[in-house]
Amino acid sequence: MSPRTGLTAERITAAAAELADEIGFDNLTLSAVARAVGVKDPSLYSHVRNLHDLRVRVALASATQLNERIAAAMAGRSGKDALIGFAGAYRSFVLEHPGRYAATQIRMDPAEVADEPALLRSIELTQAILHGYGLEEPAATDAGRLLRSTFHGFATLEAAGGFAHSRPTDASWHHIVEALHRTLSQWPEKERS
Repeated sequence: MSPRTGLTAERITAAAAELADEIGFDNLTLSAVARAVGVKDPSLYSHVRNLHDLRVRVALASATQLNERIAAAMAGRSGKDALIGFAGAYRSFVLEHPGRYAATQIRMDPAEVADEPALLRSIELTQAILHGYGLEEPAATDAGRLLRSTFHGFATLEAAGGFAHSRPTDASWHHIVEALHRTLSQWPEKERS
């Protein structure tokens, strides 16, 4: 493909996501993306408004990829099996795509992304797990925050080499997911609905 042939916002976003995994999301610039797709910087402006627009596009595309992986891992499962699938898919995505995952963590203007399917799907997947444990609001919000902070914290520390102990991280991960299952199973009855 010649540099300009087939250049679209989607192709630019995909190239930016790949580049984010290589150099880090925080290091992503329009110039670096232009070089990656073989064009001059101004050529990108026909497809993306600015760096913020490109970063939001990468964040939403990456969230969609993460959600697809989680949904596939949860398919046909419930309860503990769904939790294990969700957790494993989340962790593997962070480890394989650190730049894309970092993109999913940026703050976005709620008015700009309120109806984005990727963000709504993330909520649906989490609610599906929690529903399997009989958790409804407000307990579901608290439990969802527990899951997200645990998965995010462990996986980002692992990706950054933050666990120097000789114990294998897989062993710790297994026990953490088991502890989450027990916690969700024993959520106080008065807070379940």
